[in-house]
Amino acid sequence: MIAPILRDTIHSQNQAVHTTNAVVMVPPVDFKFNTETSADNEFQKSLALSDVQVRGKALQEFNQMVELLRGHGVNVTVMNYSPSEGETPDAVFPNNWFSTLPNGDLYLFPMACENRRREIRPETLTEALVTSGFNAPVVLEIGSLSSPDAFLESTGVMIMDHTNGTVYAALSVRCDRKLLQEYADRAGFRDVIFFDTQMSSGAPVYHTNVMMAVGEGFAVICDEIIEEFERRRVLGSLQKTKDVVSITEEQMGHFCGNILQLQSDKGERLIAMSLSAYNAFTLEQKRVLRKHGKLVPIDVSTIETIGGGSVRCMLAENFLPQ
Repeated sequence: MIAPILRDTIHSQNQAVHTTNAVVMVPPVDFKFNTETSADNEFQKSLALSDVQVRGKALQEFNQMVELLRGHGVNVTVMNYSPSEGETPDAVFPNNWFSTLPNGDLYLFPMACENRRREIRPETLTEALVTSGFNAPVVLEIGSLSSPDAFLESTGVMIMDHTNGTVYAALSVRCDRKLLQEYADRAGFRDVIFFDTQMSSGAPVYHTNVMMAVGEGFAVICDEIIEEFERRRVLGSLQKTKDVVSITEEQMGHFCGNILQLQSDKGERLIAMSLSAYNAFTLEQKRVLRKHGKLVPIDVSTIETIGGGSVRCMLAENFLPQ
C-alpha cells in the first residue's frame, strides 16, 4: 500500500481534470464476432453477414465516428493497426488494455481472452501519440500481460471519478479485486467502491462500463442489477456530487451505460453515445444529461451488435500532456 500522504500527492497530480479533449481510437481491421469473448459477453450477437461485409460496415462506422468527433473539436489519435499473426477481432475497443494519467503515466492491463492480449502494442501506441504531439509516456504494467492468472481490463471494468478520486468497479472474471486495489493505490485514487452484479440471466455484467458511466456532474447507472445493500452504498456515493440517471436492464442492453463525457477544443462539454443508446434514453433522462453536455449520438450499430461494446469502448481517453 502507498502511504496516505504520498497517495494524496499522486492523486492531486493525476486527478486534476475529469474530462479530456483527446482520445485514441483503433480501426477495426480484424473485426468480427469474437467467439472467445462471447463466453461471458451477453451483449454480442452475430449477423447474417460475411466477415468481409462485417469489416466493411465496421470500418465505415469507425471512419464516420472519427470525423464526427473531430468535427465537434475532439482531438482523435488514430493508432494505425496492422493485423497480427493471430486475429484481434476486438482491437476496435482499445480502452480495455491501457489507460493514461495527466502526469504522463500510461498503464497496461492484463486481458482475460488470449486473442485480446495480442492487441497490447505499447510501442505502436507511443509512436502514434508522439506523432500526434503528446509527450512520450512512462509505460507501466499491472499484473502479468502475456500469461496472466488474474485480469483487470482497464476502463472497461474501472469507472473513474477523477474529480473525487474514486474508482467504481463491478467484480467479474475480468475485474480482479487485488489488481483493482493495486492500480488504485499506484495511480493515486483515494477510494475503491466495488460491487457484485447479477443480470436477469443470472450472470454478472462482463464490464462495468456497459452498466455505468460517470461524468463531472452526472452518473448513469443500471442499479437494478446490483445487490440491494451494495446498491445503496454505490448510489449514496454517486448522489453526493452527481445527478444520477438510473437506467433499466433493457436500456443497458441498448448501451445507455456505455457513454463518455468529453470536451471540445473550445471547452464545450460533449457526451458521446451510440445512436441506439440515444434512442433508448427517455426524454427526461436526455434532459438531465443535456445539463452536462451536448449529446453526440453516433451510429455504430454493426460494431456494437457483433462486438458487444459501443461508443465508450471505442474511446481510450488520452490525459497525457502535450
